[in-house]
Amino acid sequence: MADSGDYPLYSCRNCRNALAFHSDLISKSFVAKSGQAYMFSHVKNVILGRKQDKQLITGLFTIADIYCSVCGEELGWKYVRAFDLKQRYKEGHFIVEKLKIFEEY
Repeated sequence: MADSGDYPLYSCRNCRNALAFHSDLISKSFVAKSGQAYMFSHVKNVILGRKQDKQLITGLFTIADIYCSVCGEELGWKYVRAFDLKQRYKEGHFIVEKLKIFEEY
């Protein structure tokens, strides 16, 4: 990921692999396994796991877990498909657990 001067930069807490810029952040109001999570429009340097249908708090979704491409840490998931029309805005976006990332300024 090239340095675009767009800070803060969000990186993997485990290995400091760059994951997203502040401009990619959509919301800090999501919940994941470990608690608070952030929604990003784009993330970089991650590996997508297999797609699976999963019942989440807000409904049924097809998701794919995401992992750091350097250290393999599970970071969150990508919304692939929302079965509820009201939740379609999440499709293509990424949820990253706050405890798994480091915010660099």
